[in-house]
Amino acid sequence: MNFMQTLKGSLLEGFYPEGWDMERIDQCCSHDPASIEEPQDFWHAEFQPVSCDEVQELDVKMGHEIASEIRKSRDAGRKLAIILPAGPMGMYKWAVYFLKEWQVDCSHVHGFNMDEWSDGEGRTLPSDNPGSFQYAMEQAFYGPLGALTVPASQRNFATADQLPSYASKIAKLKEEGAELLTVFGIGRMLHIAFWEPHFAGEFDSEAQWREQTHRIGAKLHPLTIEQNAITSFKSRTTHVPCRANTVGPGLFLQSDRIIGGCDGALGRGMQWQGLSLWTTLRYGPDTWLPSTFMPTLPGKLFYLKELAGPLHAEIN
Repeated sequence: MNFMQTLKGSLLEGFYPEGWDMERIDQCCSHDPASIEEPQDFWHAEFQPVSCDEVQELDVKMGHEIASEIRKSRDAGRKLAIILPAGPMGMYKWAVYFLKEWQVDCSHVHGFNMDEWSDGEGRTLPSDNPGSFQYAMEQAFYGPLGALTVPASQRNFATADQLPSYASKIAKLKEEGAELLTVFGIGRMLHIAFWEPHFAGEFDSEAQWREQTHRIGAKLHPLTIEQNAITSFKSRTTHVPCRANTVGPGLFLQSDRIIGGCDGALGRGMQWQGLSLWTTLRYGPDTWLPSTFMPTLPGKLFYLKELAGPLHAEIN
């Protein structure tokens, strides 16, 4: 007996996005863990998964990669636009460490927070609320950089008034020779930022889907809410907003380079991100699975080795 045999008539029928091919997703998760880094036809030639044995290693490597990209652009005399997530977070401590060790002035950097919790009208938490992504970024990255930090006028946050201006700001920066770097994690629902898979049902074509630069007050999938309850709110679902402001594929798919991270291990053999990782790397680009587009871009995806599996039930 398998999942598909029990889905019909269950409470989960209609729960997953209609465009999800569950059998194909399951096939993506059935490969030998040792094969996870084997290049696929749809990967960009400069896309590279990077295995990490533990979270601390992933944090250091991602932080180093972010800092290196900032330093390279500084040395080249080029502006750098970065779309930044509020998770994973451990990388920021190390990005700050390397930038301060190398004494890299970040006045050429323009930061764009990729998303923020909101209500249906796009109203966000106050910037001094510990649950807000703006607060997280100020405390973890901008603040600790001290005198080397990104100027306040070049920090953009996903509020209802700022988010719609991202596309024109990034376009202008690119006209001035800037590169766009997107840093990201992969959601349980295969989202990038809070661009959810069910949004695909609103568009007639991939081209139309790709044009979407952002969304205000986006409706989040229940599993996205539960993921964040577990990873960010100590299991307290009642504190997780059901909506968010978010960038869309019209921005993150413009990236000149990407830096991704998958650190979704919970300890004692438990994890939540193995399926998301394998599907991202094996499924092929599909608008119903936004993260599947990321391997088509140049850059690195750092992941915890244990997420490669094998992904099957165990008695713990």
